[in-house]
Amino acid sequence: MSNQIPEFEAPHGAGEYYKRLSGVEHILLMAEWDGIPAGFKAGYAKNDRMFYSWMGGVLPEFRGRGTASALAVAQEARLRPLAYKTIELKTRNCHRGMLIFALRSGFHITGFSERDTWEEHRIYLRKNLTR
Repeated sequence: MSNQIPEFEAPHGAGEYYKRLSGVEHILLMAEWDGIPAGFKAGYAKNDRMFYSWMGGVLPEFRGRGTASALAVAQEARLRPLAYKTIELKTRNCHRGMLIFALRSGFHITGFSERDTWEEHRIYLRKNLTR
């Protein structure tokens, strides 16, 4: 599915998913609309208190329907009983929609890493899962 997300210029193959998700607690979710794959979310434990929401996206034809929000809510619902305290993610400056989504979802910017171009700069975000 990541091959169909237009913002992913060089999507990771199955090998990278296997490498990142093997041997660690992880969550891999898929959203469907009328039985058609619409989006996904993948993440893994960085340690026993922090979860990294690594990769995810929604196919263009399913955007604006709450798909990304439903995936995020489902991921957090699975994390809370597992005693994770925070969830982190990273995005690129050029992915404005993802940055806005993260901020609206309760994430806070915690860091910034410069790259060669402004589009490639990384923005680090974190959300507290405890309530």
